[in-house]
Amino acid sequence: MTSEREVIEACPTELFIGGKWQASASGKTLDVEDPATGTALCEVADASPADGVAALDAAVAAQEDWAAVAPRERGEVLRRTYELMTERADELALLMTLEMGKPVAESKAEIAYAAEFFRWFAEEAVRIDGGYQVAPNGKGRFLVMRQPVGPCLLVTPWNFPAAMGARKIGPAVAAGCTMVMKPASQTPLSMLKLAELMTEAGLPAGVLNVITTSDAGGVMEPLIRDGRARKLSFTGSTQVGRKLIEQAAEQVLRTSMELGGNAPLLVFEDADLDKAVDGAMLAKMRNGGEACTAANRIYVQSSVMDEFATRLTERMSALKVGRGTEDGIDVGPLIDAKQRDKVKDLVDDAVAQGARVLTGASVAAGNGYFYQPTVLADVPTSARLQKEEIFGPVAPLTAFETEDEAVRMANDTEFGLVSYLFTNDLARALRVSERLETGMIGLNQGIVSNPAAPFGGVKQSGLGREGGSAGIDEYLEIKYVAVNLD
Repeated sequence: MTSEREVIEACPTELFIGGKWQASASGKTLDVEDPATGTALCEVADASPADGVAALDAAVAAQEDWAAVAPRERGEVLRRTYELMTERADELALLMTLEMGKPVAESKAEIAYAAEFFRWFAEEAVRIDGGYQVAPNGKGRFLVMRQPVGPCLLVTPWNFPAAMGARKIGPAVAAGCTMVMKPASQTPLSMLKLAELMTEAGLPAGVLNVITTSDAGGVMEPLIRDGRARKLSFTGSTQVGRKLIEQAAEQVLRTSMELGGNAPLLVFEDADLDKAVDGAMLAKMRNGGEACTAANRIYVQSSVMDEFATRLTERMSALKVGRGTEDGIDVGPLIDAKQRDKVKDLVDDAVAQGARVLTGASVAAGNGYFYQPTVLADVPTSARLQKEEIFGPVAPLTAFETEDEAVRMANDTEFGLVSYLFTNDLARALRVSERLETGMIGLNQGIVSNPAAPFGGVKQSGLGREGGSAGIDEYLEIKYVAVNLD
């Protein structure tokens, strides 16, 4: 098996612009840290604003030729990327674990998930359709075609460093768009490796350009305001998303925004508690809770609260915390000290306001940014973690009495990405699903992400959808041609 050092040494560390690997124009680099130890894994190029402009230049130069490439050929590039990711899943998973911290088993699951986006959009590339219609007066014809929107700016977060990129790159390639990709500075290696794989798969120079930087705002804002890019796709916090939308308004860019979440998980008294606990563990602990889809607020009908809390506490307290490369580890470190301290502050605030600790609620001993899996009961609605995204292994439990009360508490947030609902009553399932103000719902299951389904939220959780047949629409413009036959 490939060693950790071999995996790091085999990964590109320079900027990828116009099909070439190159150092930053400034010569600067930034450290990539192992969150399990707090030590540097390697250095990567730290792009300057000039590097960003060079990447956009390359994308603009490649756009016309790439848009003219046959859909089947674009799809074949994606299919070959899927195959390469599948063949090299072990290496890619280890690289991801080293830079992000999640256990290797979870990293392998993310690699499989990311690869599926390339397979899905390989098939969508040849299904871009249009329309032909007789005008209502019979004297003309309407032709409708769909064409690539043009050069795209893509910004991805650190928590799913391969999947979030694949979810944007896949449809952009299928649609015929070129790209400038900026991965998170904490986890750039997975994206740099993916660019290398896509080149091996036959992606032409300039179609995908990758810039790593510690100055995200300074590098990306000039590109957003430049006018030559025609699409901005961002996954990250709502706070940053608002700023990017303001910047994009100047050039009226097409925007896709997958922003923050504050997911409620509802457990009704008629639910199958085995399924509910299994679902809660998935919804809460996927990626150690560092996911926008993570169950942030768990509401349980009072008649089954004690049993549910006991079962969930047993499961959470049995999780093994440690470095993700070690055998038997269930929960890795949080991404950095700032995130660990935020989780600690949120838990301390809830406990100070009366929440009871059923397990955890402490920073784990040792190096790295670890926090113990935590269950809190009787969490007051005034606690900060009822309003703020936790992004950590903390499950806050709150009891409810009636269906109306549960829905009211679930919807009491500006966010609306996903919610989870556990009930064996079909009528209730449909009623509550219709009333919940989220873009996605997990009904009797704790995971909703699927490359073949439209992923996205409502309210301040974002704009647009990624994945499914809707995913490629975000990268296509509709052109209407009026034909006069009179």
